[in-house]
Amino acid sequence: MNSSGILSKTALRICASKLKAWLAVSRLPFHTVGVFPFVLGAVMASQEATSVNWAILGWGIGAVVLIMLATYYSGEYFDYEADCLASQFGKGKFSGGSQVLQAGTIPKGHVFKAAIVCLLLAGVVGVLLQFYYHTGPFTILLGACGMFAGFFYAAKPLQWAHRGIGEILIGFSYGWLPVAAAFYILTGEISSMVHWVALPIALTIFNVILINEFPDYEADKVVGKKNLVVRFGKEKMGILYVLTGIATIPGYALSLAAGAPIAAALLFLPFLFILTITLVQVARGDYADMEKLDGICTRTMIVNLGTTQSFVLGFGFW
Repeated sequence: MNSSGILSKTALRICASKLKAWLAVSRLPFHTVGVFPFVLGAVMASQEATSVNWAILGWGIGAVVLIMLATYYSGEYFDYEADCLASQFGKGKFSGGSQVLQAGTIPKGHVFKAAIVCLLLAGVVGVLLQFYYHTGPFTILLGACGMFAGFFYAAKPLQWAHRGIGEILIGFSYGWLPVAAAFYILTGEISSMVHWVALPIALTIFNVILINEFPDYEADKVVGKKNLVVRFGKEKMGILYVLTGIATIPGYALSLAAGAPIAAALLFLPFLFILTITLVQVARGDYADMEKLDGICTRTMIVNLGTTQSFVLGFGFW
C-alpha cells in the first residue's frame, strides 16, 4: 500500500474517533428526557388544534435538542475537575461525565465553544418561531428559561448545581417547560391540563438528577460542588428520593382527575412496579453499593421515560 493510502486510512480512523467522541459528549440517550415531554406537549396540542404545523414542531424539537446540547457541553467543560476525580473514586455508569475530555480526544475549549454555538442557534430558532411562524409572544421567553436553567446548571457564574437549586430547575426544565412550550407554540396558549400532566414527570426527573448525584458524591465534595447530596448527605437525600417517588403516585392520580386518559394509567402500571422496587432499594440503603446504585439510576431513568410515554400513548391513541 502506498503512503497516500496509509494516510487516508489514518485520517479516516482519526475522523471516526473524533465523531465517536462528539457523540459520547453529546449524551444522545439523555436527550430523550427532554424530547419526549416536548412530544407529549405536541400530542396534547393536536387534540386542541384543528391541525398540527409540522414545521413548527420540527423547529421546536430542534431548539430543545440544541439547548440540551449546550447544557451537556457546558457540564462537561465546567465539571472537568470533578469528573477527573470521579474516575479515581470509582466510576459507575452514571458518574464522572463522559470522560471524553479526560481522555484528551476533544480539546476542552472546543466543547465550550460548541455550547455557545448551540445556544446561539437555539436563539435563532426561537426568533424564527416567534416572528416568522407567529407562535406567540412568549415563545422566546419559554426558550430562554430553558437556556438559562440548562446552560447555567454547571456554567459559571451561576452554577445552579453548586447552589442546591439545580435539582429543582431540572424538574422544571425537563418536566413542565417542554410540555408547556410545545403546547404553546402549536396552540398559542397553555392548557391547565399541561400543569397536571407535567407534575409526575417533573417529580420523576427530579429523582433522576438527585440519584445521579450519589455516584459523584465524593468527587463533588472535594471540588466544593454544593448540590443537595453534598449539602445534606446520602442518607437524608435517600429519604427525599423515597418521598418524591411516593409523591409521584398521587401526582399521577391528580392528572387523571384533571382529565388525562385512564388508558395512560394502565400504561403506567409496569413503571409503577419498577418505581416501587426502586423505592424499596433506596429505603434500605442499597445505594451504598456501586453496582446496585447503577441499577437504581437506570430504573429511575426508566420510570421517568415510562411516565412520559404513558401520557404520550394515552393522549395519542385514546
